[in-house]
Amino acid sequence: MGKKNKLQKFEDLKIFKNVLEFPEDIKGNWNNKVFKNNNPIILELACGKGDYSLAMAERFPDKNYIGVDIKGARIWVGANKAIQEKQDNVAFLRAYIEDLINYFETEEIQEIWITFPDPYLKDSKAKKRLTSERFLKMYRALLPESGVVHLKTDSAPLFEFTLESIAKDKTIIQNASRNIYAEATLEPLLDIQTYYERMHLRDGRNIHYVRFQFVD
Repeated sequence: MGKKNKLQKFEDLKIFKNVLEFPEDIKGNWNNKVFKNNNPIILELACGKGDYSLAMAERFPDKNYIGVDIKGARIWVGANKAIQEKQDNVAFLRAYIEDLINYFETEEIQEIWITFPDPYLKDSKAKKRLTSERFLKMYRALLPESGVVHLKTDSAPLFEFTLESIAKDKTIIQNASRNIYAEATLEPLLDIQTYYERMHLRDGRNIHYVRFQFVD
């Protein structure tokens, strides 16, 4: 039953109007073809079930949100919820994150959220971490000068690795915390909790966060 249900979800993704799977002609056309407006676009990378995209879209209807992940069954959850709740400012891209440059034009997006990605703890897989040098280079190429990147993670090693990575690049760290829920005041939008974050909190893990901006 589980396998059959998963296969059905993949079939659903083909007809969901808010899901694009490895599109070939979308670069530079997200606002025209998908959202039908000129509102700012924010990405959620490693979006899973799209918890952050959905919550931010509800709070800011004047912005467009795109959840990016390769896991189709997870994307189905968020896409289906957006359809049911008529959230027209949310879309999902099923693709490999390392290929973002193939799907977005320079300055087409204004902000990036990276929410609980796989930390790839083995040193041999460090290049796959979403805050490694090659990914930072890609984000810099996509974002405008005012563009901001957020990382929210339960992984202390990934958080420390990220601080080291952005220190080697020309960036401004706007906020950083090794335990956001120990702060006197929780920064806006950090109160959104993904499915995975709720699991991590039940396990007693700290949630780490950093927001940074590229500079010339």
